[in-house]
Amino acid sequence: MKLQLHAGESVRMALDALWSHRVRSGLTILGIVVGITTVVTVGSLTSGLRAGIVTFFSEFGTDNIFLNRFSRDPNTPGSMKELKRKPIKPEYAGIIRRTVRGVEDVSTVIYITSETSGAITAKAPGFETDNVLLAGYSSNAFSIQPREVKAGRLFTPEEADRGVRVCVMGPLVAEALFPDGRPLGRTVSVAGGEYTVVGVFAEAKGGFFGQNQLDLQIAIPYRVAAQRFPTEDRLVLVAKARPGMRDEAYDEIRNLLRRLRNTPTDAEDDFGLSTADQIIKRLDGILGLVVLVSVALSSLGLLVGGIGVMNIMLVSVTERTREIGVRKAVGARRRDIVAQFLLEAVTLTGLGGLLGILASVVLTMVIGILVPALPATVPGWALGLGFGVSVGTGLFFGTWPAMKAASLDPVEALRYE
Repeated sequence: MKLQLHAGESVRMALDALWSHRVRSGLTILGIVVGITTVVTVGSLTSGLRAGIVTFFSEFGTDNIFLNRFSRDPNTPGSMKELKRKPIKPEYAGIIRRTVRGVEDVSTVIYITSETSGAITAKAPGFETDNVLLAGYSSNAFSIQPREVKAGRLFTPEEADRGVRVCVMGPLVAEALFPDGRPLGRTVSVAGGEYTVVGVFAEAKGGFFGQNQLDLQIAIPYRVAAQRFPTEDRLVLVAKARPGMRDEAYDEIRNLLRRLRNTPTDAEDDFGLSTADQIIKRLDGILGLVVLVSVALSSLGLLVGGIGVMNIMLVSVTERTREIGVRKAVGARRRDIVAQFLLEAVTLTGLGGLLGILASVVLTMVIGILVPALPATVPGWALGLGFGVSVGTGLFFGTWPAMKAASLDPVEALRYE
């Protein structure tokens, strides 16, 4: 009980000192506020972004293995080194399905780019959009990677095998081309070809910065896409592993592809092979680097704030030298003096941390309102980290002033004017 009263009295004294020197104290903890606001806000934004990305890739299937010519999104240009790689051949799908024991089925997806088709534009009577992606899917693609349909249906295996010109479009494309909400059975022109709309996908889950590119996609049968764009080589094979055999299937596919492509033993893979969790792990590394850079930048604010706290505590020790002497004369121990001044320093930085947390929560909410596509949530760990860092700053930079106060000679302190 005595310790609680002592701590409470120290906090009260610190708050009294803060209020007595409002401008000085405010400027002192400003660096703490800025630093904590940066850490918590960046943590909140990266946490929300990661959650969206994890959801996005989990929808791709945790047991699926993706084979691509490039080691990145097939919709984006490959590096010069990757562009020199031999294309992925569609016949690889059948070979993998027949020879890899751990694989249940393999689907084929071809992504149409402007490099082969020219500018990709989707048109419907009276409406047009160039914010659209075009891809061809094999008949088994949606059984390997299920997609929910909001209206209509998926194209059938028979339609896919016969090369019927039908399509299923993402909800954002359907909204842009058919604002009346009735796209089914109507015709849409994409990259110079006409297709009958048989279905509209439900809004996809997750995504980058809150947007999922699947919502912008028009899916057509693979056979149609291959016939219309014979030079397109942005081919992705999706192998569905049997339960519990994904890692084994991954190694088998890799060895098989190296043999099929005559890759030298000492050469690196000339294709991209990945799983959803591998992609998430790589993105975690990128997001971790972003957080690390933000922490490094915010550390400058914390350093300035910490030096300010040390300065104001040293001034406080000088101003209260006689008070310290009186406390020692009536029996205060060295550790009591240290604890008092450390609590005062922690109170200053803790208040700065709370203000920084409040500012970060408000800033995160504002960003969420102004940029709805950017997922922004404030996780508990970010709040705890922000407050913990602010308290730790007070303990670190308050130690020297506290030790200096505790080392004062009581006789000399009582003589101080």
